[in-house]
Amino acid sequence: MTHLTHVAAPEGVLAGTGYSHVVWGEGRFVAVSGQIAVDERGELVGADDPAAQARQVFANLDRCLAAAGAGWSDVVKLTFFVTDVAFLPAVREARDAYVDTERPPASSAVQVAALFRPELLLEVEAFAIVPAASTVPAARP
Repeated sequence: MTHLTHVAAPEGVLAGTGYSHVVWGEGRFVAVSGQIAVDERGELVGADDPAAQARQVFANLDRCLAAAGAGWSDVVKLTFFVTDVAFLPAVREARDAYVDTERPPASSAVQVAALFRPELLLEVEAFAIVPAASTVPAARP
């Protein structure tokens, strides 16, 4: 039995495509700051390539979730900030390599005029709820 409940479409609400309208659960709350397409050295991955940037962003999210003892099955909400909504198919493709598409998290997508570095095309933040019994890995220095 999972610690999360997904409601794809509450009564009277049109079902979304690729997200749940409502997700709730019990456990420890985890917030992951917006991740961008930079590697561990701070170098941009995928200049002018939304698919490459999306893959790096989701790899970074994966690492951040793991640092909190969380996994993708614990994610309850994703927020996508894109400089062009035309990038959303590439973002969804990267996302679908990580999330259970049968039980997707709640999601929001926002087109923004710019991100804090002009070469960035997208940023994604995540919220998760980890079962209360799970432990947090030891912090790295």
